[in-house]
Amino acid sequence: MRNRGRGQTVTQGQHRPKSHQAHLQWPPSRMVNWARSIGPHTAQLFETILQEKPHPEMGYRSCLGIIRLAEQYSPQHIEAAAERAIQAQACRYQSVKSILKNSLDAVPFCSPPSGSAPLEHDNVRGAEYFEPKGESSC
Repeated sequence: MRNRGRGQTVTQGQHRPKSHQAHLQWPPSRMVNWARSIGPHTAQLFETILQEKPHPEMGYRSCLGIIRLAEQYSPQHIEAAAERAIQAQACRYQSVKSILKNSLDAVPFCSPPSGSAPLEHDNVRGAEYFEPKGESSC
């Protein structure tokens, strides 16, 4: 039967490839426990990845990719990259890969200060520039 609903995914388990069927038998805690062996930030990253998806299994591929990255990089690098990804709210495999590839795990993350004053410069136009002359903006 075809599902006519929009934005819904329906997959029957027996239609999946054998390797995917094996992954479905894994509980999400298996991924998080592996990540916990690296460090708390990596575990938090995995939890975030798995929670952002409608079904945790949809995040397994990203988690497995990060596990593969651990074969190339030390646990300290993976943990630092996971911490930076969390701080930057970039909880994806590609983000972690990019952080590691560009050695950003060694650079401290500086988020812009919240509530900071707008930039003052001659070339920066303020809100007044965009308001029509002689009209109020109510």
